[in-house]
Order: sequence, then structure tokens, then C-alpha cells
Amino acid sequence: MRRKQLATVPTGSGLKPIHGTGDPGVLEVLRFFHDPITMIAKRRAEYGDITYIKSFGLEFVIPLTADGCEAIAMNRQKAFANEPAWGFLIGPFFRRGIMLMDFEEHRHHRRIMQQAFTNTHLKGYLQDMQPMLADRVAHLPVGDDVRLLDEFKQVTLDLALEIFLGLDLPRAEADRINKAFVDCVGAGLSIIRRNIPGTRWARGLAGRRVLEDFFHEHLPAKRATPTPDLFSVLCHAQDEEGHTFTDEDVVNHMIFVLMAAHDTSTITLTTMAYYMARYPEWQERAREQSRNLPPEISYDTLDEFTVLDRIMKESLRLNAPVPGLPRRAIEDTEICGHHIPKGTYVAAIGMVNHHDPALWSDPERFDPDRFMTERAEDKVHRYAWMPFGGGVHKCIGLYFAQMEIKTIMHNMLLRYEWSVPDDYRWELDNSTLPVPKDHLPVRLRAR
Repeated sequence: MRRKQLATVPTGSGLKPIHGTGDPGVLEVLRFFHDPITMIAKRRAEYGDITYIKSFGLEFVIPLTADGCEAIAMNRQKAFANEPAWGFLIGPFFRRGIMLMDFEEHRHHRRIMQQAFTNTHLKGYLQDMQPMLADRVAHLPVGDDVRLLDEFKQVTLDLALEIFLGLDLPRAEADRINKAFVDCVGAGLSIIRRNIPGTRWARGLAGRRVLEDFFHEHLPAKRATPTPDLFSVLCHAQDEEGHTFTDEDVVNHMIFVLMAAHDTSTITLTTMAYYMARYPEWQERAREQSRNLPPEISYDTLDEFTVLDRIMKESLRLNAPVPGLPRRAIEDTEICGHHIPKGTYVAAIGMVNHHDPALWSDPERFDPDRFMTERAEDKVHRYAWMPFGGGVHKCIGLYFAQMEIKTIMHNMLLRYEWSVPDDYRWELDNSTLPVPKDHLPVRLRAR
């Protein structure tokens, strides 16, 4: 590898420089898409605690330690901003979403949005989702080539439409909205970032227009009559000082929240299913526990699904749905003693920590018991495990996601068993969010 320094370190600062390969950005992006874990390991061996890569015409500083990731996520000096980085990547499609806001504005919006995720609302969402998810899981196809990614995606979309939107849409309309979300997500990491017909970018822009029109169409009814769904809750939510969301705020937040909830839950479910198919002893351990718990999950019994909880955590470690937390330095600063000039893009990448042998024993092995209290490998560092981000931008819907995932998996375990050939190993497509290229074909059998 060619070795190149990112920037000149100010004389007398005592800070250290950051080095990278200096290779063209397209090569860096292709390497990451092909095998990000190997790329990170090689960079750590070559450059130590921190490096930088070129991506989409920009240079991103990537800490290769948990301390460095924590510095970005916690942002204690408020030297890093979300909007310039996320705005560059996904701004045209998810603009004004909660993750794209910073500092006081972010705090203001999050305080209002938090009202939609109180214990009272979470209990209501869980109660409402139980029969719907049980019915969807009961109608999954069985056979030798069931693509679980596609099936989970449909289930989570149906859940989002019913619980988040409170709408019972015709299948054709639901498919149209789903496609719009898929196109928006797929556009974020486009190499061609211009509105050229036929490109991912153009499809993403068109998808955004579809979603805006859809939410604006249904918004007056949600404003008029309070209902238990998230859409209506956001229309009527207010913070302690009585502040509420405008119509534009509601639309922007709904587009972002539905994307975040829909795709991340789908990836987590697919990853859990993959590892339970490869390691049937874990599938059976989870099934045995589900048999001994009530068929319908309640808010008070969620914590009793300890085996599913460990499988979920290990799956999130091995394949975090959100690859990284990008930021941009709004002033000269430093990360763990390394100079970060103003304007530099940085990113805390979860897999840096999740696969670090300094933090985890045999990190490439599927081992849910590493999350047991007696071992607690996830506690060796505050950011050893960070699938939900951290700091003030930590995922606002993480408890909802865990309710959804456990409910779906609990019903799957009671109704089915699934398997893959002994020599099957999935290949991930990292060009957007990490999903199996073949959509995870399994042999699904009713019990």
C-alpha cells in the first residue's frame, strides 16, 4: 500500500498525523463493499489506531479502536456535526430526519419525538402488533427455497404500515410505498450521485416524492382524530413546554423513522435466522425457551426471552444493520491524540469494534453466550458493542425494534424450523445496508 498523510499537523500541537493509502476513492469503496472486515483488519495492522479512506470524492477518518469510536459518538466537545455527513450521503432522500439534526435543534425535535416512545406507547404498540405479527408469520410459505430476507421485509413493512401508520393499504399500494423506501435507501451509497435517468440516485429522488405525497395525503386525517399509531402520535405530540411538530416535521420524521425501523429490523431478523439455521442447537435452545413462555409476549415478559436476546445481540455484533456513524468536524479537533482539521469527515464504524480481537474472544465465531452475565464481553468497553449508535443520537426506536424482533422470532420458533445446507455460507451485499446477496434461501418446515 502507498502511505500518504491526511494533513499537516500544527507545529507544537503535540498531535499525531493520520495516514492512509492515498489510493483512488473508487478502489477504497470497492474494497469496503467486497470485504469490509478484512479491510479493517489490514488497516489496523498497517496504520494502528486510526486511518483514513477516500469515498465518494471525500476523505473519511476511521478510528480503528473503541476509544476512537467513542470519541466520535459521544462528541463531548461538540466538534462534530451529523448533518453535513449524513446530509451528503442520504440528505436528498431523508432530509430533516432526526439523525440529520444537530445540537439544540436535535435536542428540541428529539424531546417531542420521545413522546411517541414512552413506556405507555410501547406497551400499546406491543399489544397491537401481537395478533398481526402472529397472523403474518402463520402465513409464511414453506418449502426448500424460502427467501427469508424477502419474507421478513414484507412482515416488517406490514407492521410499519399498520402500527406506525395505522393504515390498512391495498397490497398494490403497500408495494408502491415499499419500493419507494427501497429506492431511497439504495440511493444513499450511489457512486453516480446525479439525477440521471435510470440511476439509483434518480430512483431515490423519485421515491422521496412518492413518500412525501403519500404522507401529506393522509396527514389531515391524522391531525383531526388522535389514534394509537405513531403517525398520529407525532401529529399530536408535544414536549413539556407545549412545542409540537409542523406538518413538514411530521412528514420528514415519518419518512426517516419508517426507513430506519423497516430496514434495520429486517436485517436483524435475517441475520438471526441465518445463524440459527447454521447452528441448529441455538435454534432449538431458543425454541425450548419459547415453548415454556406464553404464546403472546407481554411487555413484562420481554426480558424472559434470554436466549433470543443473546442470539439477537450476537447477530447485531456480527452484522450491524447500520454500518457507521458519519460526522464532519466543524472546528479543528482531535481523536485520541490525532489531528483532525476543520471540515474533515469522520466515521465511527461498528464493525471496527465488533470484530476487534482485543475486545472479543474469537470474534468471528458465533457465540451468543459471550453476552451472559458471567462473561459480559460486551462490557469490556463502553463501545465494544454499538449497533444502536451512542451519545445523544443513540437510536430512539431501539426498544420498539427489540419488541418487534422478539415477537416475530418467538412466533417463528413455535411454528417452524428452518435449515440451510451444512456448507452454506452467505455473502453480504455491502453496497447499501448489509444484506445477503441471495436473500437467504432456507428450507422452512412447519412444526
